Amino acid sequence: MGGRARLDRRSVLAAAGGLALAGIGVPVGLAATADRPPAPRGRRPISMAMHLHASFSEGIASYAAHLDQARRNAVDVLWWTDHDFRVAAHDHRRVVHFDGPQELEGGLAWTWTAATEGRLTGSAAEFVAAPDAADGPGRALRLSAAGTGTHWYAGKAWNWTHTGNISDTTLHLDVRPEAAGPDATLTVEIALSHHPAGPGRPAGQLVLRYRLGATDTVRHTPDGRHGTVDLPAPVGAWRRHTLDLLADARRLWPDLVAGDNSLRGLRLGVTVAGGARGAYLVDRLVFDRARRAGQAGEELRAEVLAGYADAYPGVTHHRAYEVSMVRHLNWFGGDGTLPRFPSPPYRDDDVEATERMVEFLHGHGGVVCWNHPLDVERRESLARLLVARDALGVDLIEIGRAPVADHLWAYDVAARNAIPLTAVGVTDDHNGTDWRTGRDRFVTSVWAASTDREDLVAALRAGQAWFADLAVYRGALDLELGGRSAMGALPTVAEDAVTVRLRATDLPAGSTLEVVTGDVDRAGAADPTPAIRTGQVPWRELRQGWHDLPVRVGAGAYVRTQVRDREGAIVGASNPVWLLREPPPGGVPPARRF
Repeated sequence: MGGRARLDRRSVLAAAGGLALAGIGVPVGLAATADRPPAPRGRRPISMAMHLHASFSEGIASYAAHLDQARRNAVDVLWWTDHDFRVAAHDHRRVVHFDGPQELEGGLAWTWTAATEGRLTGSAAEFVAAPDAADGPGRALRLSAAGTGTHWYAGKAWNWTHTGNISDTTLHLDVRPEAAGPDATLTVEIALSHHPAGPGRPAGQLVLRYRLGATDTVRHTPDGRHGTVDLPAPVGAWRRHTLDLLADARRLWPDLVAGDNSLRGLRLGVTVAGGARGAYLVDRLVFDRARRAGQAGEELRAEVLAGYADAYPGVTHHRAYEVSMVRHLNWFGGDGTLPRFPSPPYRDDDVEATERMVEFLHGHGGVVCWNHPLDVERRESLARLLVARDALGVDLIEIGRAPVADHLWAYDVAARNAIPLTAVGVTDDHNGTDWRTGRDRFVTSVWAASTDREDLVAALRAGQAWFADLAVYRGALDLELGGRSAMGALPTVAEDAVTVRLRATDLPAGSTLEVVTGDVDRAGAADPTPAIRTGQVPWRELRQGWHDLPVRVGAGAYVRTQVRDREGAIVGASNPVWLLREPPPGGVPPARRF
């Protein structure tokens, strides 16, 4: 991958010589075997993209686009972490009155932006008091253009709260043509979601256009990624037009799961050709979302996803959430109960608010992940929260994301304090176009018996996980004690030295396996660097997939591994095993007992 030579999965990680770990003071021996080691206890490595946004979020991605990327990149499991308040369309825009270039609803702004394309000889936009639509009072927007091209007016709500899945969404728009005809039409353009290629359609974002004033009959015309619906619009009269987005998408692109589309963008335009002049009044744009109250949005999402139940063999997908009104939390497993949302939907970064949300989510089952923890913290302040506030009570934390070194620094602070957090990787992809070109492209893998949700959640809870750059390193990592998988565990040991068996597979050519050993000295949020020793094994010295590493326990220690590519970048990292003299003050969580 990435143009690098690869080791075969059967020729992996056992050093031909020795592994020098500065400061351990124990000679490191090496054992080898001619056979590839079996997966621990019959489990297998399962790769997961754990942070994805699709047509119930604000980006352009569809579920189909991500499923296609998973198949292309050999990822086994997808977790759909759409934003919770967007699934519910909470405080999303309901109506636009065309009273001016900006208008408020619930304190949240809607803004119009003008643009032109083509060769127009004239264009104008004016908010007028009359003639107004029947449901006034207020103003209407008069759009006009002349020449050849389109005069556009694009609308956007605060924080993309006009966007959302179209499965239950109907638009209503009042229109009064003043100068219309086949060469002078009103276009209502809806940008939908990105989809893989299909019959007669290249991959890309779908565009649904309603064209008013050109014909006396309703007509649907597909053209690749673009679909046009012609609607009659009599000159000189107001008419309320109902735009059934789902039904029209289904008719234009019958091969798609039509509900797997978001109303990503919306603009109005007067389109003219051959020197014609067009003029239209528009008023009262209504977003009618029929099924979003309470849990209905989640039920709607389940129905859309059911359309892909058998469409992508080999790719398993599970519903999850990104809980968004506090510091962002991904919630995996549990009963899927939506939390209460504030109005307006402003995010609250208060630490105690996040802790209360974590408690609520735990009360509904599953595990909770602290997302992009450095978005409002620096590594030092993050380290203080991990120690002083017990990581806000979360089970997982996103460590495999840029800047990886800073995230791992804070994670080592937690490790030296025997705070068992499962480090996971991040994709956080909103586009579905090409996972490999994303800024964050770390997939998380776990040792699990199956791709069932309960097995995956159990593995995450136990710390039986590692993360890796999907374009560079796709091998497996593990740590063993006494022939048993111990990654993520907190065993209490009496010996002065123990042997940790390091397992790794498929290191890229020119890469290095790095072993990180740190003291468990419970030194709070102090810089962990002085208490860490590292050692490296170049990929050419690795053979059969395992290496026995004696480790001095001292007052307590932890061991984890990471993979660096030929340029020195970290492209994979395991979770630790802790070697403790006594259990932590709060005890060892049941899932992490050895």
